[in-house]
Amino acid sequence: MTRLLALPELEALRSLTVDGWWLMLARVVRLFAYGLLSVMFALYLAEVGLSQQAIGLILTLTLVGDAAISLGITTRADRLGRRRMLFVGAGLMIVGGLVCGLTSHVLLLGVAAFIGTLSPSGGEVGPFLSIEQAALPQTTSDAARTQVFAWYNLGGACAAALGALGGGVCAQALQQAGLTPLASYRVLLLAYAGLGAVLGLLCTRLSPAVEVPLGGSAPATNVVGLHRSRRVVYTLAALFMLDSFAGGLVVQSLVAYWFHRRFGVDLAMLGSIFFGASLFAGLSALAAARCATRFGLLNTMVFTHLPSNVFLMLVPLMPNLPLAITVLLLRFSLSQMDVPTRQSYTMAIVDPDERAAAAGVTAVARTLASACAPVITKVLFSVALWSWPFLVAGGLKSVYDLALYRSFRAIKPPEERLRALP
Repeated sequence: MTRLLALPELEALRSLTVDGWWLMLARVVRLFAYGLLSVMFALYLAEVGLSQQAIGLILTLTLVGDAAISLGITTRADRLGRRRMLFVGAGLMIVGGLVCGLTSHVLLLGVAAFIGTLSPSGGEVGPFLSIEQAALPQTTSDAARTQVFAWYNLGGACAAALGALGGGVCAQALQQAGLTPLASYRVLLLAYAGLGAVLGLLCTRLSPAVEVPLGGSAPATNVVGLHRSRRVVYTLAALFMLDSFAGGLVVQSLVAYWFHRRFGVDLAMLGSIFFGASLFAGLSALAAARCATRFGLLNTMVFTHLPSNVFLMLVPLMPNLPLAITVLLLRFSLSQMDVPTRQSYTMAIVDPDERAAAAGVTAVARTLASACAPVITKVLFSVALWSWPFLVAGGLKSVYDLALYRSFRAIKPPEERLRALP
């Protein structure tokens, strides 16, 4: 038992300040809310009578609004106050849930989708992730930073899965109790707004220690809040866009569609496959932190990602379903190991008063790049080029890995520079 408590991953949690625990809890509450929304938002829009085109427009507005709102808030958070900007984000989440839950007017739904921090996919939206990434390194040591990011990502993944499960169960229970589907969905939207209020309360518990440290660098001279690290952040953003575009070619819904068309897999089986994939991906975050301690952040990002790209390209080449599932799970067991290491590395190589802006710029770049890719996959599928999205995505991701290593192999985070000293 004593040996278990001494594991680096658990030691990292013990190193967290009270602010760190509040940030972790905020992540769990928020991702649970996003998971809750993901199972029913499109169904709700259909239930209120919107056409397929209108539903597509609303979902697109959530993406465009996320990028615009996130960039506007995160690039100012280090100057105007991280706690204040997190509170603004929570307020937008409340507005989005309330407006969507109380009206069926398409114009109001569109406005709520644009400004309301809604997540129909269950993934992160809004300014929260970028600002929390900026604050987390100040709640622990440099040595424990990557492990903390690993727990942060694992907790969010589990919360989103539980939220999706809870949303489905609650909607079904409410309908069995006599509510119409529309009424049950509105209850969940109001619950989403309520969780936004909880998130706002958690923001008020944060101390001034999560703000930019006093005595930092000169004020930002750039409209997006960057100064010394501007070139580094823009280079990272460009590379992350390439990786995210490649990932957008093989988003989960399109991979599920491929499995259905290729092997005739039913919905229940697809759910089991991707539940297992998500579990592998979440647990790999902890392994990534341990690898980073031994081999370095950049090496872990690149040399775990490259094999996962090979597995991705092998998926469509498998002759039967068991082998295709096996290769997919192998891919997921490695593909997400770069997430906590990427977050930790980015926060380590920029100045503290640029962290929120750096996270915001790179996150928005990834979002916009990934939004373009699914259209290309649909075109390829429409002309029966079923293997091409996997092959192109794996190839582009490999180019990203090699370019990232070449560009940043000489830039070390503080803890690695210290280890290199004689």
